[in-house]
Amino acid sequence: MPADVYGPHDQGPDSHGPHGAPTAPAVTVESVAPVSRAGLVEVDGAGDGERAGWQTQLRARGYRLTPQRQLVLEAVAKLGHATPEAIVTEVRRTATAVNISTVYRTLDLLEELGLVSHAHLTHGAPTYHVTGGDRHIHLVCGGCGAINELSPDRLSGLVDDLRRELGFTVNVDHVALAGRCADCSARAGG
Repeated sequence: MPADVYGPHDQGPDSHGPHGAPTAPAVTVESVAPVSRAGLVEVDGAGDGERAGWQTQLRARGYRLTPQRQLVLEAVAKLGHATPEAIVTEVRRTATAVNISTVYRTLDLLEELGLVSHAHLTHGAPTYHVTGGDRHIHLVCGGCGAINELSPDRLSGLVDDLRRELGFTVNVDHVALAGRCADCSARAGG
């Protein structure tokens, strides 16, 4: 399967997020969380190696790992598949002044840089997860809400057919399949 099928793609600056939302003043978290010698805020949720990796990736692209970016990345890493609302709630445990528009702007940038990815797992807000682990598609149970991850290789035949027959390249990072898990199907009688 071609490598670009699994990679992020540029959807432009208006692809998602509340663009045009009111901006908030910069928030620093140094006053609410201890800072290490490397300048990184010490917050539970991500290991030193993960933080250093984020810092390296951001610097390679001309950005810094600001306290806000770090807190958002750590919240996404801790929560797994999380909505912006859940992320801002987690971030506010450390930095109470961070607002939802800051989180959305940060998520937009982090996704553009390939550090997080989003998928629409329900009819509501998108959910975000940290990239870098195993790529996966999402199986979303409409009965209990369980989210299971599945290797995108399971869709390789369909993805190859779509490319060959229609010239369509699937970005599997955003694939979510809705249905019923085995337990809910058994409870429903089939």
